[in-house]
Amino acid sequence: MITSPIPQIVTHFEARVLTLSLNRPERKNALTLAMYGALADLIKSADADAEVRVVVLTGTDEFFTSGNDLMDFMNEPEIHEHHPVVRFMEALRDCGKPVVAVVRGHAVGIGTTLLLHCDLVYAADDARLQLPFVNLGLCPEYASSYLIPRLVGQQKAAELFFLGEPFSGAEAADLGVVTKAVPWDELTEYAKTKIARLAQQPPGAVRRTKALLRAATRVAVDASLSTEYTGFAAGLASEECKESITAFFEKRAPDFSRF
Repeated sequence: MITSPIPQIVTHFEARVLTLSLNRPERKNALTLAMYGALADLIKSADADAEVRVVVLTGTDEFFTSGNDLMDFMNEPEIHEHHPVVRFMEALRDCGKPVVAVVRGHAVGIGTTLLLHCDLVYAADDARLQLPFVNLGLCPEYASSYLIPRLVGQQKAAELFFLGEPFSGAEAADLGVVTKAVPWDELTEYAKTKIARLAQQPPGAVRRTKALLRAATRVAVDASLSTEYTGFAAGLASEECKESITAFFEKRAPDFSRF
C-alpha cells in the first residue's frame, strides 16, 4: 500500500485511484521542499504500482496550493537535478498513468503550472488561479512559457504573466487551462464520476494514448524547462526578487521604482 511519509500529504487509495491531497491548511497549502520530495516519490510509486490506474492531485476546500513556501524555498534556492522541486516536476511530467487534478480555492504559481502537466483538470468555477512570477521578480517555470501561449495565444499569455493577476476557474476553462469548471458544491461528485470512468478504461490503451499525446510536445517542453531554469535562477539572484521577498515578509507592497 502506498502511504505518505509526511502528514502534509494525505494518501487515499480506493477503486484503483490513488488520491494525493495537500494538507497544510494553516499555511494555505504552501509547498515545502519536504512536500515536493514526498510528492515526487509518491507519484513514482504510483506509476510503478500495477494496482493504481489513476493518480489524483487535490488540496483543501480553500486552497489547492498558494505556491512555494518562500522561507523554506530560500533555504535551497539553487536549482539542480536533485532539487526536490525538480524531482517533483520530473515525476509528474514523466508519469505514464493518467493524472487528474481537482482544484478548489487558490492555485498560485506552481499551483497553476503543474495543472499543465496533468491529463484532466476539474476546477470549481470560483477557483482563483494565478501566475505571479513577474510580480516576484521571477520568470515562468515548469514549461509554462511554452504551454500557456500554446493554449491561450501569445497576447493573453503575456497578460497572464506580465500582470500576474488572478483568474477564475471558469475563465481557466474558457481558456483551455482546465478541462472543466463546475460550481463548487458540484465539483466533488462531478470529478468523482469522471475519475471512476477513467479508472475503468483499459489501462494499457490509456497509457499508450497518453504517451502519444505527450510525444508531440516533449522536445519543446524539455527545451523550455532548460531555458526557464536559467532564467529562474537569474531571477532569484536579482535585486528585484530580493525586494519582492523582503516586501512579502514585511507585509508591504514591493517598490520597483529604483530599477
